[in-house]
This record gives sequence, structure tokens and C-alpha cells, in this order.
Amino acid sequence: MRTFQQLKRLLKQPDPDYPRVRLALLGDSATQFLATAIQGEALARGICLELFEGEYNQVERQVLDPTSDLHRFGADYLVVFQSSHKLLEKYSLMEAEQRTALCDERLEFVRTLCGSFPGKIIYYNYPEIGDGVFGSYQNRVEVSFIYQVRKLNLGLMTLSQECPNLFICDLSELQAKLGRDFCFDSSVYVSTEMLLSLDALPYVASRTLDIVCAIRGSFKKCLILDLDNTLWGGVVGDDGWENIQIGHGLGIGKAFSEFQQWVRKLKDRGIIICVCSKNDDDKAREPFEKNPEMVLRLDDIAVFIANWENKVDNIRTIRQILNIGFDSMVFLDDNPFERNIVREGIPEICVPELPEDPGDYLEYLYGLNLFETASYSSADKDRTKQYQVEARRTSSALSFSNEADFLRSLEMVSEVRGFNAFNIPRVAQLSQRSNQFNLRTVRYTEDEVRRLGEDPSYACFSFTLSDKFGDNGLICVVILEKRDAGTLFIDTWLMSCRVLKRGMEAFTLNTLVEYAREHGFRHLVGEYLPTAKNAMVAEHYPRLGFTPDPEAPERLFTLDVDTFTPLDCFIVSK
Repeated sequence: MRTFQQLKRLLKQPDPDYPRVRLALLGDSATQFLATAIQGEALARGICLELFEGEYNQVERQVLDPTSDLHRFGADYLVVFQSSHKLLEKYSLMEAEQRTALCDERLEFVRTLCGSFPGKIIYYNYPEIGDGVFGSYQNRVEVSFIYQVRKLNLGLMTLSQECPNLFICDLSELQAKLGRDFCFDSSVYVSTEMLLSLDALPYVASRTLDIVCAIRGSFKKCLILDLDNTLWGGVVGDDGWENIQIGHGLGIGKAFSEFQQWVRKLKDRGIIICVCSKNDDDKAREPFEKNPEMVLRLDDIAVFIANWENKVDNIRTIRQILNIGFDSMVFLDDNPFERNIVREGIPEICVPELPEDPGDYLEYLYGLNLFETASYSSADKDRTKQYQVEARRTSSALSFSNEADFLRSLEMVSEVRGFNAFNIPRVAQLSQRSNQFNLRTVRYTEDEVRRLGEDPSYACFSFTLSDKFGDNGLICVVILEKRDAGTLFIDTWLMSCRVLKRGMEAFTLNTLVEYAREHGFRHLVGEYLPTAKNAMVAEHYPRLGFTPDPEAPERLFTLDVDTFTPLDCFIVSK
């Protein structure tokens, strides 16, 4: 973790050519140093913030006044820090009989905030302050401050499920990890009105940017694991599968079991789990197949590579199979030498410096918050199975002499539907997560997807893809805006990279042209907005036969529906 001074020094350097994001910060206490930390952390992650910082303790006025500086600024993100300390002050000044309404009053304001601000809101929840008035009996007394704070934090969690633009930054969990004395310095507060210590600011800024980056589609998707002394204690090639250290008896085996439990929870959440180990393949698999103490099984692993090649090349192979960026991968290995080799060979990958003691692995990794997300759907739990199937497809392709024969052999089928209650969460998730195959990189929440699906000014399409190996699920989304009687503008065209080179682009365009012809539209207009990650689709429209617009030849492209000839592909409609 960078120090506050290191983050501050980043701001003194010339502005780099990074994507620019407009962010507003409001607080009920001094926020100047927090603003500095957030800006510095953003630069460290390749983002230039255009920052609006509200005046001291003007949260309600800035939010509720539609003519305020906040609303004129037009921020993409609003960070709100209403502190436990100020909440306690408000509570203490209330009449005793009014104190049970503290939580509900604050929740009502946050609900109003969500309706008043059109962008994404990052709201800090409330670390606990034990005021000692009731002692431990405070847990049974609704009027106690702790009771109200805990009720408030639970209410914020519920409210964030109702309001799609509300994201909770968990200061309460952060204080529990770091300690209240680390986060709050009473002498500094008395003289400066600053509620977060200089030591705590980098952690708060990091959690804040974790959420911003996740919303923007930059997050970790894949965890790659070494085996010996990382997933279990000992060396399976020397000790045998029956003698590795694993299990819940006394000793270090307990730490490895709990580490595996954490990995399996990540898998259940949708993180892709892979193995990259220097081992004989058969010996490396034996613990998963035979040891009853193992929590993880082979079914939990999307890609399993165990050989004696160097790990940099093996990780490149994993990336090729998964078709995701190195910057969305995390590699865990107990060996410092292997960690450094991977860092040097693949600078984009995240390689945490694991502690020497396996008993410290989890607490260290909890603190890194590596797997922040801005969305979750029930389909995520199937991701490992989908990538296991993809690995089988990759192996099958090697047995064909040409691509057409391989694609024909897959027996691919796509179901095309509009947006409905079943697929809206997945559509929104794809919108938020897709970076590489995303022509305009517009992010939509579930609520926004629902409104688009009901708006007659738009035509919305979702595409699934299955083949003889299995079902990839919903993998492509297109949103068409009816600009005029003859033109459809492609507001969104995004696709999962795991189905690249299957002909899905051709099948999708054939479907769009068919819709256009049936409804009397003569032109499809596509737009390419470049980002740091979507260069792979820079030539997408020209490849499909679109003509560049003379006034914006690298950005706008038009397809004449009447003269279009359907493209060849080996996908059929369901």
C-alpha cells in the first residue's frame, strides 16, 4: 500500500495521457486530504480525475439544490462521506425519544440522494463507535447509538439492492481490519476536523478506486494457483498425495484447508480458478482425485497445467485458452523466485507478495481486496464449467486441418431474444464487464437495461451460443436506437471474448440486417469509440462490410441494408 505522501507526490507530476473521469466528493468533515489520496490513487491506476470537492459539511445542500455546484459539475461518480463521528454528534443532540429514528432519517436521505443524482454513488458506510452509555446491553436497546449504526449499515445494504446507482464502500469492514486507533486520531480531529488518519487515507482511497474501477469494467476475473506449499503443505511428488499437509486437525494443514475454502467461494462467485504448477501432471492431480481432506476438486479448476516448463509460458497458455487480459489475472505462488520471474515476464499480471507463513495467507489476501466487483448474477457460478468446456474445444481444434471444418463440427446453435426478466441481470453484467469486444463501452445498470428493453425507440437483442461441447450462455448483446424512419444506430455491440473466431459476429450482423429489412430500415450505423482495451475491434465494422463515414472515417460506419449479402457462418438459430 502506498503512503499518503507517495500518493501526494503523484499529483505533482505532469498530467499523463490517461482516461479522464469526473468525480465529486462530499463530506460532513474536512475532506481535503481524502481528495488528495483519491486523486493520487486514481493516477496510480491509470486514471486522471477531474475532481469537484464540496464545501465543508454541505452534503444535503449540494444534493438537494438542483442549481448547486455539484449538479452543474456533472460528475460521473459521487463519493459521499457522512461520518460516524458526526452522526454520533447528531444523535447526542437529539431528544431521547427521537433517537430511535436516527437510522430511518439517514436512510431516507440516502434514498433521496439516489433519486437526485444521475451518476454512480459511492457511499461510505459507518464504522462503529462504542460510546459506553449502555455497555454490552446496547445490543438489546433500540435507542442506543450502536443499535442505530448497525441497523443503518444493514439498511444501506438493503437500499443498495433497490437503487442500482448506489455502491457501498465498506469503511466499517476496513476499520475492523485495521483497528479504530489506526483509522482515527482524536488529536488530529480536534485541530483539523479530519476524521480519517493520514495512515488510513490510502486504504480508504484504494477501496474507493476499487469500486470505480469495477464499475468501469476493470477488475480481476481469474486466480492462478501454484500447488506445493501454496494450496497444500509439502511437495506432492516427494511426499505423496496421502502425506501432504491438509485438513482440520492441529497444525498448518488447517491453514491450507481454510485457504482452499476461500478459493472455492471465489469460484462460486464466478472467479475463474486455474492451476499452474511445476509438477508431473498425474501426480499433481492425485490430491484432487484421492485425498478426502481436499476442499477443491478438479471440477473447480477451469484450466489445469502441471509440467516442467517455465510458468511465464504456461500462464500465457492459460490466457490464450481463457482469452482474457493479463491485467485481469492474479497469480499466487509461495516461491519468491517464481513470483519475480512471472512479474518480470508478464508485467500486467497481479502477483501478491505472499507471507512466508501460510497461516497468514488469508488475512493478507483479505486486506488486498483483489476481487472487487460491481455486479453479480446466478450465472456466474457456471463460469468454471464454461471455461473447462472451452479448453476441450481448444484441444479439439488441433485435430482439424482447417478452421471451417472445425467450426462446422461444433454444431453451433444461437437463441436470439429481447431483454426479459430472466436475462436482464446477465445483460447488465456483460455491459459492465466487457472491455475488449465492446464497440462503444457504454455501461448499463439492470434498471437501465430494463428501461431500454421497454422503450419502443430501441430494439434490443441478446444472443446465446451452445455447441456439442456445452452451453456458453448469453454471450452477445446488441442495442439498436431507431434514429429515424430509415436508420438504426448501433448504440451497443458487445460480446464475450471466449466465443471469438466462431462466426458469431457474422451471425449477429445477419440477424440485425434481417430485423432492419422486416421493419423498413435501410441503414445500420455503427460507431467505434477507442479505449485502452478495445483495440481488437477497431476494424470490426470495415471487416463486416460497413463503409466509413467521410466526416469521421475512423469512428462512424454505415451499412446499406438493401445491398447486403448475408455473411457465411456455421451457426443456426434455435
